[in-house]
Amino acid sequence: MSDSRSIDTEILIIGGGLSGLSLADHLTRAGQDWRLVEARPRLGGRIAGLDHGDKTFDLGPAWFWPEQPRIAALAKRFGINVFEQHTDGETCYENADGSVYRVKAFSAMAGSLRLSGGMPALVNALASALDRAQIRLNAPVEALALMQQGVEAVLEGGETIRARKVVLALPPRIAAGIVFDPPLPEAAMRALTTIPTWMGAMAKCVAVYERPFWRDAGFSGDAMSRHGPMIEIHDASAMDGAPGALFGFLGVPALHRLTLADELGEACIAQFGRLFGEKAHAPLALHLADWAAEPFTATEADHLPLGEHPAYGPPPALSDLWGGALSVAVTETAPEHGGFTEGALSAAEAMAQTLIP
Repeated sequence: MSDSRSIDTEILIIGGGLSGLSLADHLTRAGQDWRLVEARPRLGGRIAGLDHGDKTFDLGPAWFWPEQPRIAALAKRFGINVFEQHTDGETCYENADGSVYRVKAFSAMAGSLRLSGGMPALVNALASALDRAQIRLNAPVEALALMQQGVEAVLEGGETIRARKVVLALPPRIAAGIVFDPPLPEAAMRALTTIPTWMGAMAKCVAVYERPFWRDAGFSGDAMSRHGPMIEIHDASAMDGAPGALFGFLGVPALHRLTLADELGEACIAQFGRLFGEKAHAPLALHLADWAAEPFTATEADHLPLGEHPAYGPPPALSDLWGGALSVAVTETAPEHGGFTEGALSAAEAMAQTLIP
């Protein structure tokens, strides 16, 4: 489709997760014109938190590592405190029959880092540095059409936004659900639909307590289980330890989880109790975040768990789409640290370098 209608913005960013927000930040600081649309009623994408009092506990990614400098730099820029994941104490192991034993073992998360306020603190800080008048929430994009001067985006409800260039800052499989006119090349669509969505099959249960009582009993908060429903558990307490929190990754397949939400919550509380004692049976708050059930995160193709970390990177088939008018910048296509929060920042940084003169 060709159209000579006027341009509303130079760069339209589709997706208000960490990649999209970081790209908007790069463009803002370079004096570039942009707009951002996000399908959800909130910013952050796969970064979300459980708020309890004045504290926030991660429902999505929680950790980063010393060799990931972009998150550290943003934390420093915005004055967000960084602290090390608590791993001191013994690890619990749960056998298939539900029996529990504890050992002093090296924690796989030793040396990992967290942010005070969780990863949502990073999202909130980036958002606060942007002009909110340039951001639209509750604005899913249904179609994109190539024009003479750029690209026209059709939002749910029929509203249009015209831009010189469009950046897809959302999971590739979600991006594949947009109607493209003209259609993207077969190789590009194949790339979009076959790149696994990081976290697409994940579910996480977070339990908040008045204090991390398990530490008094010599537990690190780490646990591994062959009984379930959670297969891996860690301490998720606030930086000052008040309130305390535990979180676990669920091992129940996504297709089963979608019909068992209430029962899973009760089963998670029972498991926390088996592992860490009677006090664990009475959390102040409990939340189960099932990312496979999030329509703007995962598709049915993402419901099967990943056996290993995918070899993410920028696929050649997704370069120079529509003569450079359409691009993809998200953690799954990052030049480094793909699949991690650092990868989201890496993807945004690389895209900004191509967009900023």
